[in-house]
Amino acid sequence: MSRIGKLPIALPSGVTVEFNNSIVTVKGAKGTLTQEVVGAIDVKVEGTNAVVIAKDDAQETNARHGLYRALIANMVKGVSEGYQKALEVKGVGWKVAMQGNKLVMNIGFSHPVEFVQPEGIKIECPTQTDIVVSGIDKVAVGQVAADLRAFRKPEPYHGYGIRYKGENVEHKEGKTSGKGKK
Repeated sequence: MSRIGKLPIALPSGVTVEFNNSIVTVKGAKGTLTQEVVGAIDVKVEGTNAVVIAKDDAQETNARHGLYRALIANMVKGVSEGYQKALEVKGVGWKVAMQGNKLVMNIGFSHPVEFVQPEGIKIECPTQTDIVVSGIDKVAVGQVAADLRAFRKPEPYHGYGIRYKGENVEHKEGKTSGKGKK
């Protein structure tokens, strides 16, 4: 039995969990999320807690038990609080701005890079060098943040690039002139 899977999921006020035809639906103040549950897994609501139950002791069921408990817990947090990832842009003359539903990034290319805001995700630019990605789906928020970072990953010599807020980029020493070598 999974140690994570057997933990109950606390449901904040205003959040409901339903399990019908192997689909979990979580509704809250910020929206609704659904997840298909595959295998011998059952989800029951007991008072203010949701419990994920493994119906048998098969290895495959045990592997999925903790997975679905974690996914449902993330869905509950998403519909009640939401998720957020912050990115920062480092580079001489580099800047970002929102124009309608597009994020326009001037990040050292000969042309500005445009990124269309996906449905269910909100992108904000509080300053010219900061990007904040937020939404109720943890996977989608993380994927959009990773896609934005992939446009210009931080390079180790000057530190230019798009990085997560607080990410530590190790700097390398540049080339030396080579004088005095034989």
